[in-house]
Amino acid sequence: MTAEQDAGVDSFDTIVVGAGVAGLTTARLLAQAGARVVVLEARDRVGGRVVTDRRFGLATDLGASWIHGIADSPVAAAAAALGMRSVEFTVGGYQPDSRPIAYYGPDGSRLTDAAARRFADDIRTVDETLVDVIADSAPDASYRDVTETALAAQGWPDERAQRVREFLEHRSEEQYGAWIEDLAAHGLDDDSIDGDEVVFPDGYDHLPRRLAEGLDVRLTHVVSHVHWSADGVVVTTDRGRFTAGDAVLTVPVGVLQSDDFTIEPPLPAPHTGALGRLRMNAFEKVFLRFPTRFWDDGVYAIRQQGDEGRWWHSWYDLTRVHGVPTLLTFAAGPAAVGTRDWSEEQIVESVLTQLRRLYGDRVERPSHVHVTDWQDDPYSHGSYAYMTVGSTTADHDDLAAPIGGVLHLAGEATWTDDPATVTAALLSGHRAASNVLQRAIPIERVWTAG
Repeated sequence: MTAEQDAGVDSFDTIVVGAGVAGLTTARLLAQAGARVVVLEARDRVGGRVVTDRRFGLATDLGASWIHGIADSPVAAAAAALGMRSVEFTVGGYQPDSRPIAYYGPDGSRLTDAAARRFADDIRTVDETLVDVIADSAPDASYRDVTETALAAQGWPDERAQRVREFLEHRSEEQYGAWIEDLAAHGLDDDSIDGDEVVFPDGYDHLPRRLAEGLDVRLTHVVSHVHWSADGVVVTTDRGRFTAGDAVLTVPVGVLQSDDFTIEPPLPAPHTGALGRLRMNAFEKVFLRFPTRFWDDGVYAIRQQGDEGRWWHSWYDLTRVHGVPTLLTFAAGPAAVGTRDWSEEQIVESVLTQLRRLYGDRVERPSHVHVTDWQDDPYSHGSYAYMTVGSTTADHDDLAAPIGGVLHLAGEATWTDDPATVTAALLSGHRAASNVLQRAIPIERVWTAG
């Protein structure tokens, strides 16, 4: 027994901090390669921001819900290999149409099909203009700056431009949980979707639970300090210290920025610069289950325009997914911040007020409600990361560069092509494991090897 072991310090080849999809992917691949790996997780469960609530006999994904594009998706391949039942439910990156949407104007009346098509065409026109405007934008431009330039180029009357402006604001909020003036001009560049989108009626948490099988995962181990040097790493938790030749930190950006999580020596300049330009968002889900389905038939989403839709503007019909009449809406950006200290009842009543504008007395009281609270979660400090003004897409990859040959960062915020997704988490975990082993690893081993 070594002196460190005799002093109560557990030693491993690699320490992985965080048992979300990124951490479990890393640990699984390293363990398959013969490394002695431990995963330290602050929560009392695996999954991180992939969590399924099974109250009321229903599977409700409170964190990640979708695979946004199953074409060539490693998550889709993993889910299929693991036997996870999926249902197609394409959101389309907050698109104006592509799926049946019931649009309601500022006065609360439903738009005709022709009016809805004209509105969608206006959005597409602005989006086409945005491509060049964003490419030519200044490094410190916000998404508001570029969208205003694109809108001005159309020469439309104020009312027409305002409807599209609202849509662009809501897209910023629903895609990244950020107000349009806080999001970088390039903040949506990396938001790409290839193929159908799917959800998991039996719960997304089957993925991390299966990835964790056979691994040494220590739950309720809150990491407070990570010390790294050429000799390796020492990780301090509330339940003891752990040492290893290297460590992979997969905690969210909000934790990396927290005073409760110390890295010593501090991260080098490229990493701190990138980290300082990213923020955790304000993005909460509100699930409402009703005794009957009172809303429009044949639509997958309901959206209202105008000032009344400032907070509650979009509802998604999850009835086909859950088997009971269900609407999902989001408190995103300013709405999430404004309702942060509200009770569940206050939030529900505020949402119902807007639904009553559209459907009158047909609106019933919900039978069951789920409201998330990611902003106050001490192990995430938000739902996922977004690029603040001045950030570039390269910041994601800069975070992932190995540090001193012993320290690695992984997680959704460290992947450039499609951050803020489970796919990004899994791919970043695969990259981290490859960097630790200093050789390529077939990604299929995540779900095919024992």
